[in-house]
Amino acid sequence: MKDLSLHILDVVDNSVNAGATKVEVRLIYRGDILEITIRDNGYGIARSLIERVTDPFTTTRTSRKVGMGLSLLKMNAERTGGRVSIESEPQKGTTVNASFVTSHIDCLPEGDMAKTLAMIISGNPQVNFKIKIVKNDRLFEISSEEIKESLNGIPLSHPKVNLLIRDILKENV
Repeated sequence: MKDLSLHILDVVDNSVNAGATKVEVRLIYRGDILEITIRDNGYGIARSLIERVTDPFTTTRTSRKVGMGLSLLKMNAERTGGRVSIESEPQKGTTVNASFVTSHIDCLPEGDMAKTLAMIISGNPQVNFKIKIVKNDRLFEISSEEIKESLNGIPLSHPKVNLLIRDILKENV
């Protein structure tokens, strides 16, 4: 992964592939700590797998024998002095929480967070996303459901809607 926004994209992709219809992405900036939390209502992770899910040679995919996303997330967080925790309940969903010390020399750049989050929302119109951002003690929230209501039938997947979402997020990330 080249930046932190791509870690979010990867975990959200896992959520969507696990059948999630609701996904919350929360970014909390506190000093030089960035806490990223992604919570979904997907299929969840089996208890027997939860202990090994950050091992790159553990995957449920049949198309390949490795699953690098969560293992890279854990490695990149821990390299900065941060951490990763994963909680899951089968048939109820999963929560992935990662914290990064952004001032650490080994911390990946944040990347284009607004562009990534907009792509997640517009690229998965069947999922209700809630984005919560806390920065400088200011809370910003947006949901795909709210966006749909204001669009009067224009689909979330429309390219101009993606640009609108990105501009809204750019002002608040």
